[in-house]
Amino acid sequence: MTADIGGTHARFAIAQVDGHHVEQLTDQVVMNSADHASLQTAWEFYAEQIGRSLPKDGAIAVAGPVGGSLLRLPNNPWIVRPEAIPAKLGLDRYTLVNDFGAVAHAVAHLNGDNLLHCCGPDESLPMVGPISIFGPGTGLGTVQLLRTKDSYHVIEAEGGHIDFAPRDSIEDQILQMLRKRHRRVSVERIVSGPGLVAIYEVLSKIEGRSAAPISDRDLWALALEGNDSLAAAALDRFCLSLGSVAGDLALAQGAKAVVIGGGLGARIADILPQSGFCERFVAKGRFENVMQNIPVKLLSHPQPGLFGAASAFLKEHDL
Repeated sequence: MTADIGGTHARFAIAQVDGHHVEQLTDQVVMNSADHASLQTAWEFYAEQIGRSLPKDGAIAVAGPVGGSLLRLPNNPWIVRPEAIPAKLGLDRYTLVNDFGAVAHAVAHLNGDNLLHCCGPDESLPMVGPISIFGPGTGLGTVQLLRTKDSYHVIEAEGGHIDFAPRDSIEDQILQMLRKRHRRVSVERIVSGPGLVAIYEVLSKIEGRSAAPISDRDLWALALEGNDSLAAAALDRFCLSLGSVAGDLALAQGAKAVVIGGGLGARIADILPQSGFCERFVAKGRFENVMQNIPVKLLSHPQPGLFGAASAFLKEHDL
């Protein structure tokens, strides 16, 4: 049994395992987190949906840090107490992993068919060395995958909370606006789902337009349709800023490759290679030559959180 619990959606599936690898995910169900009072009630609803008893082994990926005796999920009112998981969910063994930690476990096992070329050398991920993995969604998830000769290690991180560094006058204005609202401005204030609204508001001000209130979900739909020039400009700016942040993370982690995941990463997969993302990724002054030799991939697996959580279970329990 594997689950991926986010701020908006809760995903569940049964992982079919062959040796040390997850072969496939069956009985997949995606539900709105807001429709259920807790992880336990959602777990029970899933069992009802598939009409069968659930396995006694469970793998759970959750948004946010997983340490401590009480987990509070960003943008999700559920409260998870790790010590109560066996009793509440009927599990004999379980693994609890950060959502982007799960993505890293997935990347460690996926082949090239699940990794699309974005920029840099069009080559496979290195079999040895660090790989930076990140993805925009409700926030900006980050993690590092360290491959060694005989194994791999997942190093969970909170890189979305590093300081935002503007690169031009427009980003200066974005920073100034957000600084009035927040004590400090992290990169996920800009390169995340809600961040597109902040960019749009600044561009509207530059154009001398009065921007009507709009939700980030509606704005993303408008931007991806491409019929609204200002929304499209906001998306172009989003891709630029995302490229800068991706390059910073790769430099900081000594990455030999970069993988972009996340819900929004999948939605803009066709846009990123043709946007200013790649130019901003390599624009690191004296290290431009280094950045040009880092392959950047787009994760295309439909459910990396579910797949990765199950893979993390196998690794933790040495199966």
